[in-house]
Amino acid sequence: MTIPTYDKLMLPLLQFTEDKKEHHISDAIDALGEYLQLSDEERNELLPTGSKRKFDDRVQWAKTYLKKAGLIESKGRGVFQVTERGLEVLRVNPADLNRNYLMRFPEFAQFATPTKIGKGASIDETAYIASEQTPKELIYTTYQSLQRDLAEELLEFILTSSPTFFEKLVIDLLLSMGYGGSLEGAGNHIGKSGDGGLDGFIQEDKLGLDIIYIQAKRWAKDNVVGRPTVQNFVGSLMGVRATKGVLITTSRFSKEAKDYAESIQNLKVILIDGQQLAQLMIDYGVGISVEATYVVKKVDRDYFSIE
Repeated sequence: MTIPTYDKLMLPLLQFTEDKKEHHISDAIDALGEYLQLSDEERNELLPTGSKRKFDDRVQWAKTYLKKAGLIESKGRGVFQVTERGLEVLRVNPADLNRNYLMRFPEFAQFATPTKIGKGASIDETAYIASEQTPKELIYTTYQSLQRDLAEELLEFILTSSPTFFEKLVIDLLLSMGYGGSLEGAGNHIGKSGDGGLDGFIQEDKLGLDIIYIQAKRWAKDNVVGRPTVQNFVGSLMGVRATKGVLITTSRFSKEAKDYAESIQNLKVILIDGQQLAQLMIDYGVGISVEATYVVKKVDRDYFSIE
């Protein structure tokens, strides 16, 4: 048989979670492969890039769409579980689950409805047919959507890693951004009891002309970092007569925390939330690898102007 498209896999995948247990995506892929009676050849068919099996990739996308619609929820690295909304859909027993059906859920509608280039675009194998965008615009919006999904996945991995690993990640990122110059200049206090509650420091440049103090908080996404936490960080910086500090979290900062950080005189404090952290990791190649590269070419008009 032909490998089903990702939308045809959404209902079987949701039905697989009906037992209310936590499931790993690899187990779901195996179960759906058996349910659909796919041959070994079909199971091992690769994407055009040769980087991943087509069936695995389509099950992953089915999972992404169900998650965006709030029918399943992430329970850790590659692990998911049906939600009450998902169980309600199963009780209704729809004949099929597709994009149009999921549009009734506000979270999915927001995800799947494009606003303007670079924001809010969705990914769909038939998007070019349905979209009013030009092919080049569609490539860009699809790329942006992939970036957002990658950022979410990075945060999930960070939150399931140890605090020590998170501190190492922060240093790796700052080094990749050009700070410190080398591991030796990266601040060996990371992971140990810092000065006045500071997690560590890193040299601003290779010459060590200035030092940037760091505090890294691996907090759940819904745990907002408030003004008191930023005030404590500022107090610690003043205790070591620092002039610059970076407070990094996997969650987000309250408006009061941001306003306070911007109002401080004679002390530069940078706040980096989870979304910014993930984007910086993508921009500087920390914790990611290149899956595929596509080059869009055009006619060189200058070449043809030569007689």
